[in-house]
Amino acid sequence: MNYRMMLRFIGNVLLYELLLMIIPLGVALYYGDGDARAFLFTIILMLPLALILRCVKVRDKEMYEKEGFLTVGLSWIVIAAFGALPFVISGAIPSFVDSFFETVSGFTTTGATILTEIESLPRGILFWRSFTHWIGGMGFLIFILAIAPSLGSNTIYLLRAESPGPNPGKIVPRLKETAKILYIIYFVLTIIQTVLLMVAGLSFYDAIIHALGTAGTGGFSNMNSSVAAFNNPAVEWIITIFMILFGVNFALYFQALRGSIKSFFKSEELRYYLLMIGFAIVFITINILGFNGGRIGESIRQSSFQVASIITTTGYATVDFNLWPTLSKMIILILMISGAMAGSTGGGVKTTRIVIMLKSIRRAIDKILHPKIVKSVKMDGKVVDEEIISGVFLFLGAYAVIALIGMIIVSFDGFDLITTSTAVLTSISNVGPGFEMVGPTGNFSAFSDLSKLVLSFCMLAGRLEIYPMLIMFSKSIWKRTY
Repeated sequence: MNYRMMLRFIGNVLLYELLLMIIPLGVALYYGDGDARAFLFTIILMLPLALILRCVKVRDKEMYEKEGFLTVGLSWIVIAAFGALPFVISGAIPSFVDSFFETVSGFTTTGATILTEIESLPRGILFWRSFTHWIGGMGFLIFILAIAPSLGSNTIYLLRAESPGPNPGKIVPRLKETAKILYIIYFVLTIIQTVLLMVAGLSFYDAIIHALGTAGTGGFSNMNSSVAAFNNPAVEWIITIFMILFGVNFALYFQALRGSIKSFFKSEELRYYLLMIGFAIVFITINILGFNGGRIGESIRQSSFQVASIITTTGYATVDFNLWPTLSKMIILILMISGAMAGSTGGGVKTTRIVIMLKSIRRAIDKILHPKIVKSVKMDGKVVDEEIISGVFLFLGAYAVIALIGMIIVSFDGFDLITTSTAVLTSISNVGPGFEMVGPTGNFSAFSDLSKLVLSFCMLAGRLEIYPMLIMFSKSIWKRTY
């Protein structure tokens, strides 16, 4: 293992994190709520450590797949640990475990919270809380790749380990240029949403907070009752549309910008993604009509917002879907697990894996019925490699095993089955709200420190596609090979 190269890279990660922390420091100084010192102390603490690690002498600059996966896993733990310090130092969240949970939830764009009262917190702290969504949405290391000088020829392994979905590819020949293009699209969409929210009646601060949460599909709000606090249908529709937009593979946007509109709409994954949203909205709208006194307009607005929020794993809420009929809650649960498209800022299993799994099952049935048939699994008219199909089922298996182990450990807290199971599922899918105690009007504050750490691991595993976190438990990965 090339530990020196890994340490040097983590030094880069810390340096860019503290530079990003200057932005919430500026927000804190502007509003004068007394939280500026928390950011300042954190930056002062991080700076010497970052510089020391960056000065580590590296004999071999090569980074292979195992180093890439391990570096990504460790880097995300490090940025969460140091990102938690402003919460602790400011007194907003005195417990480090609680602060770590909140920060992991932020960077992984989960949106699960231990806070029971939000609006009284300093505005710099609330901005940092939502800004972590935006940083983590596209990928913190991809952000570094976009703005930093060249980090070596093997950064593809970092991209593979951090990218949300199978088979991250280049949309232009150079990785650095790819990262820049993705972040430009990401930034522009965020700005457009912020402006539209301001036109709809929100203040600049409220608009940017909710745009950051939407862009990263994270869902942290600065209001106790989330988006429902504004009671503004225009705001709800704007956020609904942008949640769906941020759940789309960003490579498709690049293709559309290059003039390849046909490629955008020919995407099979995009069609499945939009169909899932459409069917879910229709069924839930019909199912909650009685709940809303027969008001179809209100039912469509509520179902559209909640469906977009859950399938993109954003986690904003305008109603307590805990109170909805069982069918609607079952649909919400399915969307929670399936998630958005690969290459988006959304979490979950990803639509492309669901499609490949269903097509593979169909092929297996066809082979049973017609033993001599030769049939391939195809996506967008292209044959899917058997290795990719195998990887999909391995991922689903690992996802299920981690979820089950997490549920067993969290069950020691003694909460009901639905609370326990959905707390784990919503964490590993990076959604945020679950059902019962962890529903849209609940939070995760009642869980023990052990459970919060387990749920934090689930959030990291879900965001990093399982393997960068699992690889840390392998004995062989820690053996020094050179």
